[in-house]
Amino acid sequence: MKILAIADRVHPSLYDYFDKKRFSNIDLILSAGDLRPKFLSFLVSMLNKRCYYVRGNHDVIYEEEPPLGCENVDGKVLNHEGIRILGLEGSMWYGGKGIEYTEKQMRWKISKLRFQVWKKGGVDIVLTHASPNGVHDGKDLCHTGFRSFLRLIEKYQPRYFVHGHTHASYGYGSEKVTLLQQTKVVNAEGYYVFDIDPLVRGRKKVLKRRG
Repeated sequence: MKILAIADRVHPSLYDYFDKKRFSNIDLILSAGDLRPKFLSFLVSMLNKRCYYVRGNHDVIYEEEPPLGCENVDGKVLNHEGIRILGLEGSMWYGGKGIEYTEKQMRWKISKLRFQVWKKGGVDIVLTHASPNGVHDGKDLCHTGFRSFLRLIEKYQPRYFVHGHTHASYGYGSEKVTLLQQTKVVNAEGYYVFDIDPLVRGRKKVLKRRG
């Protein structure tokens, strides 16, 4: 499965100079927040693919104008064609004018997902707006990553952790992918394309002898 991850900045290749042939092999769209609802609706209509999203700290408008053809996965664990996706919205609390959480509040949100994770048998992709603490994050309070995300990665070992929120233009570095334990942490600012396939789970089939 080929996934288009997007966040924060509308890349010209996905709008002004959009070429459908260039992205014809995309199977799923994941938005990590701080993008206009109409942009998400545009991608869904052009690519005719499913889009899951979490809201960024600036996405208050989504309450009145949710993106068409898209599903908010905040506080959910869903299975898309064998790929299990967990969503968590918002940034670190820095005043309360946007979609923001304290460390304690985010830790509580994660704890409420334990049953869903258990029911799904684990997690393949974590989709958030903010980054894990110390990975792709900044020193100012708004762009500080959550420590609870580090514990989430350690406990559930997702294959990918996709986030946005921190821009290379802000001086947070240009590294798009960082390996944290066995998890690839992806900064989807602009866009990033990656492949992931469902893992083979369950008991091995036993072949019966003929005769």
